[in-house]
Amino acid sequence: MDNQSLKNKKIIISAGASGIGLATAKVCLSRGATVYLCDLNEKYITKLKKHPLKNKRLFAYVCDASNEYDVSNFFFEIKKKTKKIDALINNVGVAGPTGNLEKLESDDWEKTLKINVISHFYFSKLAIPMLKKNKGGSIINLSSGAGIMGFPLRSPYAASKWAVIGVTKTLAMELGKFKIRVNAICPGTIKGDRMVRVIRDKANFLNISKKNIEKEFVSMASMNCWIYEEDIAKTCSFLISNDGERISGQTIAVDGNAIRLD
Repeated sequence: MDNQSLKNKKIIISAGASGIGLATAKVCLSRGATVYLCDLNEKYITKLKKHPLKNKRLFAYVCDASNEYDVSNFFFEIKKKTKKIDALINNVGVAGPTGNLEKLESDDWEKTLKINVISHFYFSKLAIPMLKKNKGGSIINLSSGAGIMGFPLRSPYAASKWAVIGVTKTLAMELGKFKIRVNAICPGTIKGDRMVRVIRDKANFLNISKKNIEKEFVSMASMNCWIYEEDIAKTCSFLISNDGERISGQTIAVDGNAIRLD
């Protein structure tokens, strides 16, 4: 793709200071976009503020995506710089607890759903008017393979990611007349810090080695491979670009053809 394919586009990314969010910010910046991102981790945000593009095309803020007041303040800061945007990437999410449903705590369920689903509502509600002022644009919601297959021992996570798909398809129907495209990306087994924690928790729960769990996760895809954060970033970039202007309401798996999650 042309390295200026996102030139002059203005993009908001939640949980954008690490992992998939940071990879996506870097790809979008490299292709000419201006990026407004937020993250709960103040240390990561402080580090990003030293980025060479700070005060030019990268703006980073501390924000708890599960706190509506924080999200409103984040958008207040963005609106000081622009009244319209081209894209929102709802990237924020947590892995949630590991265990059989009957053994899980209600608080863990509620926290997982609030971060993985309700935060998307907060961001989308405030972004949609800015997209309408732009006379079109893109919303990308990060779901998961668990959102199309289910995920044993991770029921709240799976529930939240299925909900993301439902919201995506509904918003695509509501916003199509405004030329706003809404899609969901379902990453496979991402090589990164979050997967390290997931593997550790499952290994501890089943009392088997982390190495065996890691091999199982990789073998869940017919391509027998890890997925990298930049793979998701490039897919986001494509959907935001003019090349993706007829794609909406879709659930796009970037997973090396995952055939199971168990």
